[in-house]
Amino acid sequence: MTGRILVVDDVATNRIVMKVKLSAACYSVLQADCGAAALRLAKQEQPDLILLDVMMPDMSGVTVCERLKADPETADIPVILITALADQGSKMEGLERGADDYLSKPVDEITLLARVRSLLRAHETQRELRLRERGYAGFGMAEAATTFDTAGHVALVAPDKASGLTWKRALEALGNDWLNVLSPEAALQDSGDQPMPDVYVIPADLVRPNGGLRLLSDLRSRPSTRHAAALMLLPKGDSERGAVALDLGAGDILYDPFDPAELAVRIKTQLRRKRQSDRLRASVQEGLELAVTDSLTGLHNRRYAMAQLKNFLAQSGRDVAVMMLDLDHFKSVNDRFGHATGDAVLAAVADRLRKHTRPHDLVARLGGEEFLVALPDADCETALQCAERLRRAIGGAPIHVPRLDTTVRVTMSVGLAIGLGHKDTAESLLEQADRALYGSKSDGRNLVTISASAA
Repeated sequence: MTGRILVVDDVATNRIVMKVKLSAACYSVLQADCGAAALRLAKQEQPDLILLDVMMPDMSGVTVCERLKADPETADIPVILITALADQGSKMEGLERGADDYLSKPVDEITLLARVRSLLRAHETQRELRLRERGYAGFGMAEAATTFDTAGHVALVAPDKASGLTWKRALEALGNDWLNVLSPEAALQDSGDQPMPDVYVIPADLVRPNGGLRLLSDLRSRPSTRHAAALMLLPKGDSERGAVALDLGAGDILYDPFDPAELAVRIKTQLRRKRQSDRLRASVQEGLELAVTDSLTGLHNRRYAMAQLKNFLAQSGRDVAVMMLDLDHFKSVNDRFGHATGDAVLAAVADRLRKHTRPHDLVARLGGEEFLVALPDADCETALQCAERLRRAIGGAPIHVPRLDTTVRVTMSVGLAIGLGHKDTAESLLEQADRALYGSKSDGRNLVTISASAA
């Protein structure tokens, strides 16, 4: 799915120019001509990013941004403020009110598209984590969000010690974060029992040209620093390398000569995003797998599947494809080879289903030899192609059972239904898919049947 971007500007010409630029990069564009319309569309359409003009007749873009961030339904949507105002005070006000970035007109297209790509990647990651967290919260297992901020660990990777100490003194007067000046070599060293930095501030040129960009790539490739935030410092007007830095994984960029107060605010924003991501990952990972996982196949179980399917329908407002899949004549496998072999076949089937679906699709074992696959944002044609792919993946090659040194051939019947969040429930979709599955069984098995409501 391409990113959906809401462009907010009271001048029609500005909206059209922005739409042309974004559409050329294959983004879907929504438009609003005032602050009130922006707030309404943001809540209704849930865009992936908002480009927001500061000067509008009904309310300022800064006020709109503040209201978006105060509303839980729109708080996670990234906002880029765009304005003709060039004074530092306006920029600081926007950033302090929750804007993810602030660009001045005329907007450099290279910088704009790089910022858009960076924020959309971050938003998609947050969205996937949030969906999983809500799945667990559906049966009361999510931890409460932290309600206070503690000092963060900020690494200032300086080209020389004197520069690093200058940055440190300036930032110390503006906050209580733990600031540590590091050499490029020290930034790549694991600190052992000490926590790794939350945010790295890195000049683009370290020791030699583009040394900071290479360091950023190294940090992104290492498990211990992969999830840390990074802010890149660049020479004034160096938009080309700014775009490269964002595409390499920098969360933000800032050009020399920079205002220490602005650097402090941007560090605070990166720290907030990093902590939110950490919390979401922790809520998904810590001790929840056993409660929502089928122990035999490693797939999610019925409990998780129902909660997540309800989230798909409630959150997307778009097509959600649901498949019921059932192994044909599976009782004969247990009768002929024993239940241990039957279990091995189920585990192998689950592995094939995982390999032939997308990471954000829902794959679950409902019980026995029955499975569920749900595809968010999938139309009927896409879902049918996936269903056929899964059917062939199961029946196309025999399953090897190591303990007996033999192979077992099985086939799978599939029932497919398509639903919309505003008119379908998880239960009704499962019922439609189950009826379609029954049709596949009745018509000879090893088939895909589409529910009459989806056809």
